[in-house]
Amino acid sequence: MGNTFNTFAGLAAGIGLALPATASAGTKPLIQPTPEWVAAAPAIASLPRGAGDTGLLIFDQQQRLDNGEVWSYIDRATRITSEAMLTQAGTINLQWQPEGGDLIVHTVAIVRDGKTIDLLADPEPFTILRRERGLEQLMIDGVLTATMAVKGLQVDDVLRVTFSTTHSDPVLKGGMQSSALLLSDPARAGFARERLLWKGDKVRWKALADIKAPKLAMVDGFHELTVILPLAKQPDTPADAPLRYRPLPLLEASSFADWQEVSKVMAPLYRTAGTIPPGSPLAREVARIKAATTDPRTRTAMALQTVQSEVRYLFNGLNNGNYVPQTPEKTWTVRYGDCKAKTMLLLALLSELGITAEPVLAHIQIGDYLPKRLPSAGAFNHILVRATIGGQSLFLDGTATGARLADLDDTPNFRFVLPVRSEGATLEPIVTRANARAIIEVDDRIDQTAGIGIVAPFSATLMIRGGLADTMKAAAAQVSTDKKNEIVDRLVGELLHPALLTQRDIDYDPATATAVLRVAGLVDGDWAREDQRYEWTLDRSVNKIGFDGNRARSEWRDIPVATTGILTGAIRVTVSLPDRGKGFELEGDKVLPSLLAGTRITRSVTNTDGIVTLNDRIEETAVEIAPADLAAVKARLTQAKSRLLKIVAPRDYPRRWQVITAAQKSGRLQPIEAAYAQIIAAAPEKPPAYLSRAKFRTNVFDRKGAIADLDKVIAERPSIEAYRGRAGLHYDLRQDAKALADAKAAYALDPGSEEAVTILTSQQADQGERDAALTLLDERIAAGGDQKVTMQQIKAEILARGGNADDAIALLSAAMTTKPGDGGLLNSRCWLKGTLGVQLDTALKDCTRAIELGRGAQALDSRAMVYFKLQRWDDALADLDAALDARPEQAGSLFLRAAVLEKRGTADPRQAVDLAGARLLSPRIDEEYARYGVKLASR
Repeated sequence: MGNTFNTFAGLAAGIGLALPATASAGTKPLIQPTPEWVAAAPAIASLPRGAGDTGLLIFDQQQRLDNGEVWSYIDRATRITSEAMLTQAGTINLQWQPEGGDLIVHTVAIVRDGKTIDLLADPEPFTILRRERGLEQLMIDGVLTATMAVKGLQVDDVLRVTFSTTHSDPVLKGGMQSSALLLSDPARAGFARERLLWKGDKVRWKALADIKAPKLAMVDGFHELTVILPLAKQPDTPADAPLRYRPLPLLEASSFADWQEVSKVMAPLYRTAGTIPPGSPLAREVARIKAATTDPRTRTAMALQTVQSEVRYLFNGLNNGNYVPQTPEKTWTVRYGDCKAKTMLLLALLSELGITAEPVLAHIQIGDYLPKRLPSAGAFNHILVRATIGGQSLFLDGTATGARLADLDDTPNFRFVLPVRSEGATLEPIVTRANARAIIEVDDRIDQTAGIGIVAPFSATLMIRGGLADTMKAAAAQVSTDKKNEIVDRLVGELLHPALLTQRDIDYDPATATAVLRVAGLVDGDWAREDQRYEWTLDRSVNKIGFDGNRARSEWRDIPVATTGILTGAIRVTVSLPDRGKGFELEGDKVLPSLLAGTRITRSVTNTDGIVTLNDRIEETAVEIAPADLAAVKARLTQAKSRLLKIVAPRDYPRRWQVITAAQKSGRLQPIEAAYAQIIAAAPEKPPAYLSRAKFRTNVFDRKGAIADLDKVIAERPSIEAYRGRAGLHYDLRQDAKALADAKAAYALDPGSEEAVTILTSQQADQGERDAALTLLDERIAAGGDQKVTMQQIKAEILARGGNADDAIALLSAAMTTKPGDGGLLNSRCWLKGTLGVQLDTALKDCTRAIELGRGAQALDSRAMVYFKLQRWDDALADLDAALDARPEQAGSLFLRAAVLEKRGTADPRQAVDLAGARLLSPRIDEEYARYGVKLASR
């Protein structure tokens, strides 16, 4: 069974639905006239003007169910509207399964200018291929493909192909079943139809979509159903609606009276009596399990593990294999099988072990539709085992992997199953339970003791189960080191956080079917500044819960919301804080509601001696949320997301430069440097690792070390980012010629880059190439586009530095005529007026308006400069305090506040701290502000 009880793969190739069968059929297509029972489609010439604008002139599907046989007929006429379509349609591929019936070709022809060119005149018009389309998905179905390269086909031709397939299956005891996909808006066709014929009263039909005015009649003793296609646009449903509420463009027909009849028909296939011969290798496996334990649950777990791990999955659709499982003995001998074979093997083992069990049919993808569908064997695409121990139903899937004793109570999210019993059965819902073991358990330990804002060492253990565990097991044993590293890095980025790794160890524990991934390395400290305090969002669970629940449309108001599937995960995050956590606090929810949009999170949090540990167990329950409960569910989730658990630093936490200076003195940066050295030594591509270390060294003021790293990056992989970074470092170290050379190199790499133009013109203006800078900026301004305003601001700054105040301010004023509400331009004009000491009254208005428009710390700093020039020290100080609360690392604001404090003449310990910080952050801050007339007596 596996993926095969019902597929629509053949329809895409123009065959229609290919049902499993056993019949006397050939391995070559038959060439025969159209059968008499077929109703002819309209002539191409009679179709209305404009028909087939999309290329599809005729798409006619007809099926006849009679005497245990399903005959499917397709008539397809396609106008070749383009050269691309000519390439696509120029090869005909017709697929069929010879063990299930015949492929009968009626017509292959080109219609050109009203004339028909017959393409079946060749004695061997088709080449027969056995392609095994599903081999990569571990499927062998025996499907053959009759292929023809259409000779002489041209654009504007019509290619017409008509053919049939026949199907009958003795397994179904004369039962018949059929399915067809229905073309629906926005699909277009000149003529499209679905026609169904059947004899007697046993066959029923059903559409799972909204069809208008189907035509019913009697034709030559057959019931006839005709549906004209395409269907009208189907009703929209919300994406989070349960599947049963969504229209499915499917027409079904079945002769099965009810689900009980389906169950009875399938039951003889799964009789296990006598299927394990005494003394056989399989009998010895039974004996091994019996000898190991008398506990029925343990025996069941051992049998399931045997089927999952000792028999590889391979679907075999040959020799009536779509419904009939191979024998347990054969499965054990060849050591492969599909869901039918694995189910049969597991049933036989459990029977010998004294465990009550039965097979159950399921549909993996659309099980929620089953109660709405017609009873048929084709409604299912999977089979598994339900065992009963102590009154508890256990769903055992031999095609899954890694199940152990702890997992026996886990339930699949198939919604409904049909037990296979000799007396018959009806559909039964699966009562879902959370998985006992987490699919992924994460233990992430981050060492932030060096200080906030510094790259942090971390180590983590990830315990992975299920299919991903098999992937990791294979990665550990089979792939190259580079490929393994790539897999691990991607997993860490997805499941933990972006990181640079020094350790990547993978182990696999067969006893627990668990892959254990141990990693270590460096991660950026994810601290953000909010309300004048630094905070770290510890929560990794609540914020990942997605929930829309939009039922605004009146027609949606009675539709429940389907939540995600059944998964269990566990996350432990441990953060070691600086200074043993003195002054640090936890904010947010330490306890969560019992359910958040269908997800249950069980949480515990501790904070001891500066070590904060969060434990979250996450269980996705797959519950449906009733429309009446949506408002309350949304409110709970919104509130929880507004109260994410965070670590909050004290308000008086030292500034970054103070933290870094202390970390340098205490040696806490040495482990980070050692980790970078290890990463670089092991990196197959070293430039990214060097670039990362250069950023770290720049951040901790090791400018020479950062330049050395960027030298290596640029030697192997030059980039604007690397040149810009090195230019700034050279500038800080007063290596002006090198800074200018790097700026020119960055511009040469990409003259269109705004960043490259910015640094180049700034360096040129500082180093005697002012005219060249202005010329380049004039070119960019004249070019217009998104960069124009930025180029105008840079030009104004350069003009101001050259003493041309009037032209600088006039340039910004002219720019504002087209963008009068641009906060950036207002801030730039205020800054220039302030630094130049001109038009200070209007400068204040510009800055205040920029602040109102959201320019924040920048505009506050600019207004403080104006107040400084006006000698309004208290006002300047107030603005600088506000600016530094928002951006503590703004070197200019620190320097200016030190100057204001000096001008006030009152002792303030902040002056020395600010000045030291400003000079560490920006070594040339004194000479820069001297240009603005701001000088400090203290050095």
